[in-house]
Amino acid sequence: MALDSASQSGLALEIKTLRKSYGDVDVLHDIEVQMAEGEFLVLVGPSGCGKSTLLNCIAGLEETTGGRLFIGGRDVTEEPPKDRDIAMVFQSYALYPTMTVAENIGFGMKIRRVPKDQAKAKVDEVAKMLQIEQLLSRQPSQLSGGQRQRVAMGRALVRDPKLYLFDEPLSNLDAKLRVEMRAEIKKLHRTTGASIVYVTHDQIEAMTLASRIVVLKDGYVQQIGTPQEIYDTPANTFVADFMGSPPMNLIPAQVTDAGVLIGGQALPLHADGLPSEVIVGIRPEHMIVDPQSPLSITPTLIENTGAECYVSFELNGTPVTARIPGRMDEASNAPIPMRFVTDAMSFFDKESGLRLS
Repeated sequence: MALDSASQSGLALEIKTLRKSYGDVDVLHDIEVQMAEGEFLVLVGPSGCGKSTLLNCIAGLEETTGGRLFIGGRDVTEEPPKDRDIAMVFQSYALYPTMTVAENIGFGMKIRRVPKDQAKAKVDEVAKMLQIEQLLSRQPSQLSGGQRQRVAMGRALVRDPKLYLFDEPLSNLDAKLRVEMRAEIKKLHRTTGASIVYVTHDQIEAMTLASRIVVLKDGYVQQIGTPQEIYDTPANTFVADFMGSPPMNLIPAQVTDAGVLIGGQALPLHADGLPSEVIVGIRPEHMIVDPQSPLSITPTLIENTGAECYVSFELNGTPVTARIPGRMDEASNAPIPMRFVTDAMSFFDKESGLRLS
């Protein structure tokens, strides 16, 4: 088969107007994604947004209703999973309970009749990379959750495919292990330069792991960009609210000749071209305690987390959260002078929720 132009431009994955339906129910709508070789692409969104369905379509585990899929420049839309040159790591470890760790990692090579000495060398190499070389003789029942996930990853890594697919691989781990494994996956990507498509509902995982993020909602792509682009310039109010912890504050406001009116104060902003009513988006860390500020807020809740605290209050009838360095008296409801970092504000259309330039 002749290579598509995608291979010549260094694309590990190209998705063209992909659609997926179950009967009369459309779950993926004209998905368009291009992924460079060596990129770590994260598909993120709430439950039911279509991210796992999209991953299964890429893997060939689900048939597409329309559109085309290219892996390494080759059209694989009609090809079975075994011919797509992919390796997949699932949410469940799916290890063979009667096999040792070494046998689990090397099972795929055994099926493909890779010479034993070559297969052993590859297993040893991957085990060392994942820091599980001392576990090779154990069985899955003798491993912790984090160790089992490393074995599942090792089974994929010995394949050396065009594309790795990770389907929420950390969701079965406790909070501490999730953080540790997230760091391991990031190191692994830096070491190998592998092309990875990673599905998660956890926006912290998305922000820390991704080269680029695809945000999905109801089967539609909402935004594609680097973690910083997604965080700083969300394309709409859904992305603004979903990406970030705490999320971006979204405050209804009026645009007047004096500026943007919030909390009874007109912020002197360059508002030319904005409609008379907008939604102002501002991250919690972009609100600063400033004795010189004319805007005063009354806290409804103060939560100290150690190095910082979250101050909750209301503006224009909307709950707002500020992230303030240091600690504050949680019992206090004294007014706090608060200044907005206006350069960091986003503006969204009140009706559509789309970002305004």
